[in-house]
Amino acid sequence: MKYFKWLFTAALLASSFQSLANDYEVVNIDSEVLDERRQYQVLLPEDYFSTSQNYPVIYRLDGAENIPLMKEVLGRLQKADAAPDVIIVAIENTDRLHDMYPTVNQDRNGPVGIGGGAKKFLAFIEQELIPDVEKRYRTHSTRIIAGASAAGVFSLYAMQQRPGLFNAHIAYSPAVWWNAGAMVERTKKWLSTKPSESAYVYMNMGNEGLPMRPYYDALLTAFSNHENPHLSLVLNEHPGVSHGLTSAAGIFNAYQSFFLSKTFPREKVTANMQVIDNYYRRLGEQWGIDPTPPENVVRELGYYFDWQKKPHLAMMLYKHNMSHHLENPDAIAGVAYGYEGQNKLREALTYAKKALAVATEDIPYYDYFVENVARLENKLKGTEKAN
Repeated sequence: MKYFKWLFTAALLASSFQSLANDYEVVNIDSEVLDERRQYQVLLPEDYFSTSQNYPVIYRLDGAENIPLMKEVLGRLQKADAAPDVIIVAIENTDRLHDMYPTVNQDRNGPVGIGGGAKKFLAFIEQELIPDVEKRYRTHSTRIIAGASAAGVFSLYAMQQRPGLFNAHIAYSPAVWWNAGAMVERTKKWLSTKPSESAYVYMNMGNEGLPMRPYYDALLTAFSNHENPHLSLVLNEHPGVSHGLTSAAGIFNAYQSFFLSKTFPREKVTANMQVIDNYYRRLGEQWGIDPTPPENVVRELGYYFDWQKKPHLAMMLYKHNMSHHLENPDAIAGVAYGYEGQNKLREALTYAKKALAVATEDIPYYDYFVENVARLENKLKGTEKAN
């Protein structure tokens, strides 16, 4: 019975991987830098062929086996407007430890005499892989590099060796014990130069002990001792999570912390409406989309502050929203709602009529604009009669 159960599970897994393989494109590239043929896999957004949009690119080290988890987590974030659609490029290796580590290991805790190929591997990524990806696909300027363990070390190395090549560097449980903490020492020297290129850095750690943990703690101390306004550092601890599972444990936080959400955070609203415009300008640059603040988001911020008994701030939001969406009946109706809340019925009626004037009958809720005008007219008449 167990044998048949195993057969069924194996068949199911095989079917699943075959389905995944059909989802992504496999590209071969003959590298002059590495003097060998390399391969990478590309997962495109579902709507890639029905739009003309350019997309941010995530370069995931350690190959296509990481695509399924990334697809699911990013998909959830995208549905919540907390991340853009992205192109995922999974990079394969022929000699992983050689590619990922910048120095040859002399520490007896690991394979002595291995490593030292990171400089060439990074040159391959910068000079051949990225240009090949950007020639084949519609890419946006936002680039992310992510990797675990040895690949996490490479992610940190890329940040230091080629500042600005990537906007975000994700290192799940980076194996900084390699070669007696050579990357820790390298990072200390790099931080001491006060780097000015903006970068997002995500790192996490599970239940690793010796030899990993002391070196990782030393790395955190280095970042703490050299605080830099240009570096956005996000750290996670996962007690009880094994080394091999830290990428699964950290992937949501890594991307949710990097990508700006389309929903402007309520706690950042001030009387200075420029804060909102600046936020969406940055979001537009990061996502590769129109930087105009979304109409429904800003209007709903107005509703929220109305409910919080802050009508003046709410009205500032309604009017700022309308300034970006002058012909949008919802934005105009938001101003009418704000004035009504302040019991300024004439002003409310004026804007309700403006909203009706630009509304079209194909809007599913067109009747609302008609009824809103009639309701405010009756309310105003009743108020005037009472006076």
